[in-house]
Amino acid sequence: MMEHSMHDIRFPGESDEYRAARNRLLEAEADLRKQTEQVAALRRSLPDGGLLKEDYLFDEAGPGAAGRVKLSELFRDGKDTLILYSFMYGPDMQQACPSCTSILDGLNGVMPHALQRTNIAVVARSPVERISSFARARGWSGLRLLSSANNSYNADYHGETAEGKQRPALNVFMRRDGAIRHFYCTELLFVTPEPGQDARHVDTIWPLWNLFDLMPEGRGIDWRPALAYGAS
Repeated sequence: MMEHSMHDIRFPGESDEYRAARNRLLEAEADLRKQTEQVAALRRSLPDGGLLKEDYLFDEAGPGAAGRVKLSELFRDGKDTLILYSFMYGPDMQQACPSCTSILDGLNGVMPHALQRTNIAVVARSPVERISSFARARGWSGLRLLSSANNSYNADYHGETAEGKQRPALNVFMRRDGAIRHFYCTELLFVTPEPGQDARHVDTIWPLWNLFDLMPEGRGIDWRPALAYGAS
């Protein structure tokens, strides 16, 4: 007997076996949607985080850059949230992190929409000229790019380890009553994942893996983004 269905939509040629299995998956997807909102609600209800350690002074990269800019100056009028992504491109790295680059390729395109509601910038430890050169090669025209080569932001907010190894951390700051506080970090990065899983801490801003999760093959365990690909 056909299991209970949550809707009456059917697709050409599908079997009863397929529909029964798809209904079970659909219930799981609905549960995941509910849990996703529950997690978001928990995040929104976080109490105030710690006060900003210092008003970091960054070197700004890219065309039209202001030269040097304080973290507090990244907040625009009427926009009291700041998202900072720590881009793994340290001065000792021969090339930028391909995974971070994949994330930023996508984020570059969504920036006109995102900036309607929030402030976003990308921070890397490399010198500003090196960041600017890489951004030009990638065609990043929408991202606000900052160099933390001359401050301790990455170390303080866990975008690098004590040994200087770069980390892909995303931090969120909020401005309330004239004070800037830390709100959130993608701390799942620091939790050991289950076997066969990636950290998935920044999957919420990285649509690539969510796309691959829809395929019969799944996201896989061996493939990783690259800075360039041969002809397909």
